[in-house]
Amino acid sequence: MPTGYTLPVFACASAIAALRHLQHQPPPDYITIDLIKPPQKANIKLEQVATVAPDCAIAITRSDPGDHLDLTRNTPVWAMVSFNNDAQERITIKGGEGIGRHQGEDRAAIYSYARELIQTNLEPLLGDRQNITVTIILPEGTRLAKRTSNEAFGVVEGLSLLGTTGIVQPLVAPSQLEAYQTQIKEKAALFDSLVFCIGENGIDLAQKSGIDPQRIIKTANWLGSMLVTAAAAGVKSILLFGYHGKLIKLAGGIFHTHNHLADGRLEIMTAYCAKLGLSTSQLQQIFDCSTTESALNLLREIDLKNDSSWVEVVYQELAAAIDLKSQDYIYKYTEQKLCIGSVLFDRRREVIIKSKNAVLLLSKLC
Repeated sequence: MPTGYTLPVFACASAIAALRHLQHQPPPDYITIDLIKPPQKANIKLEQVATVAPDCAIAITRSDPGDHLDLTRNTPVWAMVSFNNDAQERITIKGGEGIGRHQGEDRAAIYSYARELIQTNLEPLLGDRQNITVTIILPEGTRLAKRTSNEAFGVVEGLSLLGTTGIVQPLVAPSQLEAYQTQIKEKAALFDSLVFCIGENGIDLAQKSGIDPQRIIKTANWLGSMLVTAAAAGVKSILLFGYHGKLIKLAGGIFHTHNHLADGRLEIMTAYCAKLGLSTSQLQQIFDCSTTESALNLLREIDLKNDSSWVEVVYQELAAAIDLKSQDYIYKYTEQKLCIGSVLFDRRREVIIKSKNAVLLLSKLC
């Protein structure tokens, strides 16, 4: 049995409880919801439900990730539901206080799984001609977001309702590595070309790029182990699809990308910039940047000021190095020769560069 659920599950449970309260149903101790992914039920404890206005109610559950490390543990998750019969949609989902927003846009960071979960579970509960607005609120979201990398992906002011499943999938436990390796072997029996994404942002962008979701594997930080497992299972080519601040480590030969083992991102970037001929003063500026995103933006500023193309030149070199070092790493442990391509994106989820191998692979994956 799973020991923890993701944040969208608690948001959905709160929304169900608030809607039932509006419909004058007595509050249960637990809210049962259909997780959809995986296809099973979850019972979520209801903490509180109350009327806000004649046509508006609010309910509270509390996040429980189970045995897994998660900064949202015990965080209250509110859902405010109101009737809105003038709306064109049956269910309108909004982000309230503590839900992050995409920088520069008035768009809440509530992603596809969370929306599907809420709509699927609430739709059967609505009466004829009943339209509702669901507003998700995380009272602790703004504070907790400061301890995440959300801003690196352009999400500000709060947390995201992100994920592709209702079950918590830890990214550091050895048992999870085994689960990922099992998934690779299963997919290798179906496809000889796979797509590796380090996290949810990569998965989301890869799918929006037209890549078959069945070919996508979530790798977390174990890229080296995953590459070797895929080669041993008979895979012939792999597309690495990830945030440049993670994949850049592979260009320096670092194949476990968690920060507690190794960082070196700015050192790697500075070294490649030096190889390609940037000036000493520019190299010092890049080395002194606080993040790789800041270093990328510095290169963009240099290009804009000097009508140069350092971003393309540097990142094409980095992508080529990622491909080559990944291929060498696989050969070292398996004596198998695979084609590896890489796609690097920035915090705005915009692709910075596609390696030459990636362009070739994408033509077959999309």
